[in-house]
Amino acid sequence: MIVRKLSIVIPAYNEGRTIHKILNKIRDMELVQGIEKEIIVVNDCSKDNTVEAVEKYRQENPGLPLRFISHEVNKGKGAALHTGIEHATGEYLIIQDADLEYDPREYNDLLKPVLEGFADVVYGSRFMGGNPHRILFFWHSIGNKFLTFLSNMFTDLNLTDMETCYKLFRTDLIQKIELKEKRFGFEPEVTAKIARVKDIRIYEVGISYYGRTYAEGKKIGWRDAFRAIYCILVYNLFSKKIYK
Repeated sequence: MIVRKLSIVIPAYNEGRTIHKILNKIRDMELVQGIEKEIIVVNDCSKDNTVEAVEKYRQENPGLPLRFISHEVNKGKGAALHTGIEHATGEYLIIQDADLEYDPREYNDLLKPVLEGFADVVYGSRFMGGNPHRILFFWHSIGNKFLTFLSNMFTDLNLTDMETCYKLFRTDLIQKIELKEKRFGFEPEVTAKIARVKDIRIYEVGISYYGRTYAEGKKIGWRDAFRAIYCILVYNLFSKKIYK
C-alpha cells in the first residue's frame, strides 16, 4: 500500500507566543485516506522566542514529523515559503500561517478535489461558503477583493480570494515553478504563474477565517497591497517565464 504525504509549510516570524497552538491543531487533526503529515516550520530570523518555542515543542512531541529550518537573516514570508517548498517531500503541499487565522481541520476539504482527481491546485476562499468568519476591517476586505479582481482580469480565472493563505498544490507542480517574491508578493506571483501552466486544474473551496487585529500580531499593511498590484502587473504582463 502506497502511503501519501501532505507537506505543511509554516513560515514563522515572531510567532513564539502562538506557534505551539497551531502545531497542536495540526498534530491533532487526522487526514483522510491515511495520508501522513510532514510539518516544515521555516523560522525567518525571528527576534522573539520562536526558536525556543519550536524546539521545546519538538522535544515534547518526539513522534511528530516536524522539521525546523532557520534563516540566518530575515528574508520575508515569501522567501520562507520558497525554503519550505524546496524541502517538501510529500505528494501534496499546503501553506499554513503560524498564527491562528486559519483552521487546519479544513485541510481535508482542500484535499478532496485533488484526491478525487479533479484538481491540481486548490485555493481556500474566505469569501465563499457558510463557515465562520471573524468580522474585522472593511477596507482590508475591499482591498483583498480588488486585488483578486485585478488578478483575475489578467489570469482569466474567476477566483474569489487570490490573497488567501490556504493554497494546496501538487508538490511536483509547485516545486517546478520559479518563485522570486520574498515578501507578500508570493500570492499574486504564484497565481499568475500557475494560471499559465498548460491544462492546469484550479479549484476553490470555502474556508473559515479567524482574523487577527494588528494588536494581536497581524503584519500585512497597505505597502504590501501596492506591492501586490505591482506583482500582478509584472508577472502577468512582463514576466512570462513559469518554470525554473
